[in-house]
Amino acid sequence: MKIDLRRFLSPAVMIGATLVAATLLLATFLWIFLGAPPRAEPGSVPAALTIIPAPTGTNTPIATATPQADQPATPIPGQISLGGYVQISGTEGQGLRIRTDPGLQGEFLFLGLDSEVFVIRDGPVELDGYSWWYLTAPYDELRAGWAASSFLEYVPAPTQ
Repeated sequence: MKIDLRRFLSPAVMIGATLVAATLLLATFLWIFLGAPPRAEPGSVPAALTIIPAPTGTNTPIATATPQADQPATPIPGQISLGGYVQISGTEGQGLRIRTDPGLQGEFLFLGLDSEVFVIRDGPVELDGYSWWYLTAPYDELRAGWAASSFLEYVPAPTQ
């Protein structure tokens, strides 16, 4: 089968192709210039995103005394204790492995992130060179597990 190139390169085809290309080019310019956000007026300041870093604190002593069975768990101000609040810190962005059981052999459940806050529900348990506390997220009871105290710091209870 022989193709006649003269038919494809005829003046009518060339003019039509040029008109299509010019229309596409014009549509592209209109889209770029009319679709751009409006310029700020002189003297006005555009909005800026402000990132506030998480608060840092000093390490606090770890409470190792467990309340008696007949006494309610009362948080000791400034110390990690049952019923108190802690936040994860010192992991350098790596996060803290929350486990099913205390100790390094406990199965990994999830990764707690720096500055994430938890409530102490049980502990301490001394194992593998760490003090382990059972943590529960105040916003999700299913986000719970054992964590090493080396990466926890006391935070005051939120006000109601």
